[in-house]
Amino acid sequence: MTTELLVAGSVALDTRDGPFGKVKETLGGSAVYFALAASLIMPVKVVAPVGGDGAKRVAQAFSGRTIDVDLLQILDAPTYRWRAHQEHGRNIDLGSRDDIYNSWEPSVPANFEGWAFVGSMRPDRQAQLMGMLGGAKLLAADSMLSYVQARPPEARDVLRRSGWFFCNQEEFSALGGKEPEEISRQWWLQGLVVKAGPLGLAAYTEYGVVRVPALTERPIVDTTGAGDAFAGGMLARWLTSGGLPAGLQDALVWGVACASITIASVGVKGIAKATQKELEERVAEVETCMRRES
Repeated sequence: MTTELLVAGSVALDTRDGPFGKVKETLGGSAVYFALAASLIMPVKVVAPVGGDGAKRVAQAFSGRTIDVDLLQILDAPTYRWRAHQEHGRNIDLGSRDDIYNSWEPSVPANFEGWAFVGSMRPDRQAQLMGMLGGAKLLAADSMLSYVQARPPEARDVLRRSGWFFCNQEEFSALGGKEPEEISRQWWLQGLVVKAGPLGLAAYTEYGVVRVPALTERPIVDTTGAGDAFAGGMLARWLTSGGLPAGLQDALVWGVACASITIASVGVKGIAKATQKELEERVAEVETCMRRES
């Protein structure tokens, strides 16, 4: 029986500005980016809240993909809103409206034993879902700097419950990180992925450190969602190839390829329109880049 992949996270309507111009209430959210990337490789289940004002856009973005939305709850509340300004490849958080989490009662498949990723969302809900998915064979989570800073105890609770944890360098520092290996030991992590934008990323595991470069020759339009798309591509690839330590670097390459496709367009457009063929071509580019750097 094939192991299932599930993402629990946010559906957002983002208002952002940056080098790409300004977008108002464009579709985003950790669950959306992850599912769009993962579904290029394997089927994925989505657990998330969305308001009636965002449900149609999610349906359009997911159309034609193997994404199970049975646990996507359409609530009588406004979809999560996020505002940000982007410069030098990073988003500066300008605040959010997350009332929808107050009326959401998350539901996950009973006795779920597959692989689960709990994407960034309000940390109390994130921690709650980590508890609900405690029986997963692999349980991973991501972080969001503004929530780490605003709610440190809940953010650390998410870290405590994680098998794998994904963060960028700023989030790593905000969580008290000095040395990645030290944080991995302190929180008993199976794996810690620290993302460094154009400098690539590193995965720290008990078997050592695995590094993969970023594709710097490709245009960078909008970095929003890159981390979630990376996690979706990486976990889907690793799961379909057996989930063994020997396959980790290959999985990271596929994740980087998904992130590269995502950041080449504004919002979810690039990863929503991507094909398996396009993804495979981008994987080959990352592999070439890696050979060049080794």
